Amino acid sequence: MPSAASTRADKLPLVVWVLAAGTFLMGTTEFVIAGLLPEIAGDLGTSVSHAGLLITAFAIGMIVGGPTMALATLRLPRRLTLVSALAVFALGHVVAALSSSFTVVLAARVITALATGAFWAVGFVIVTAAAGPARATRAVGVMMGGLTLANVVGVPIGSFVGQYTGWRGPFWALALLAGLAAVFVDRFIPAGQQQAGVSVRAEVRALRQGPLWLALAAAVLIMGGVLATYTYITPLLTDRAGIPAGAVPLVLIVFGLGALGGTAIGGRLGDRRPMATTITAAAMTALALCLLIPLSACLVTAVALVFLMALAGFTVNPVVTALAVGFAGDAPTLTSALTTSAYNTGIAAGSALAGTALDTSLGLTGPALVGAVSAALTLLPLSALALTGTRRQARIVAQRTDPATGVMGNERTPASSSR
Repeated sequence: MPSAASTRADKLPLVVWVLAAGTFLMGTTEFVIAGLLPEIAGDLGTSVSHAGLLITAFAIGMIVGGPTMALATLRLPRRLTLVSALAVFALGHVVAALSSSFTVVLAARVITALATGAFWAVGFVIVTAAAGPARATRAVGVMMGGLTLANVVGVPIGSFVGQYTGWRGPFWALALLAGLAAVFVDRFIPAGQQQAGVSVRAEVRALRQGPLWLALAAAVLIMGGVLATYTYITPLLTDRAGIPAGAVPLVLIVFGLGALGGTAIGGRLGDRRPMATTITAAAMTALALCLLIPLSACLVTAVALVFLMALAGFTVNPVVTALAVGFAGDAPTLTSALTTSAYNTGIAAGSALAGTALDTSLGLTGPALVGAVSAALTLLPLSALALTGTRRQARIVAQRTDPATGVMGNERTPASSSR
């Protein structure tokens, strides 16, 4: 039986869970728009396809704005950056909820994406430092679990509320919850400046490492593979598997549960066996997507493979995120932001290629084929990382922390050498 001391040592600092809650809000706002597009289009006097730019604008804001905001806020105290990001996030939703102009709502979405990018970039650095090298991947998994939980709980609830209150209702709710989250962050994130000696030059210099770009490439490819299929999963389920349209949300919840489980598995196993975990998971993702092509005509196998696709695909994410932050050593903020950009790049590119494949002779199975190829290609950068001995090269800023508050110091410790 584990001792009380070992149990306490295994517990993650409270700051990790606080930041996971913030990630939940930001994940909800990124994806809830998809379920509200008809209402938004009708209210703002535009077409549904044009209203879809609200999703594109957010993704672009995350891709470009994340690294930009990471550098812009580099010299600010981390707590101030997080609280400010949540405040801007809340304000962006208030502006959108009050406006009757599509242009204004679009601009508010971009500003909200910038705030989200800044929050995630700094948040990933804080949780890895607060948890320490031995639990860094697990801490990243918990924080990313907030994003995954948003797809399981936040997005369906937001869409449901929007059907009864109008699309502005979820926006008001997100603004209020972001304000409350800012209060909690201000309470539980210790005050303090960035680490001494960290500069824009150091952050940019950290990008020169080849293994870092291999980790980012894996992030792009695995997310592109899973989301390429997920974006067009509804017509595959209804027209090929014969699932009633009203039951599709239930299958999407199954996907969300698989993603949540995968994030937890990656967080748990990634600290001990990062490369074995990611390579196995990427191979399983590719296999599930390949099998989805011939077996999606059967309802049972289609649902099972959607679950497996999410479970295996999302196992990779916390591991490659923790590796990328680890490779940056004492200058992890820009790298953390680029990891978030990598995921959004994968989402944008995978969805675009899947849409093209859908219009070819491949038809409904086209997106799954695109996803399978992308997931299989993920094995290339992951195998290269394994051959270079990732964990012996990675370094994590292992700062002294108070177990309850996550108060940070400045000790730098090499990460584990296991694969």
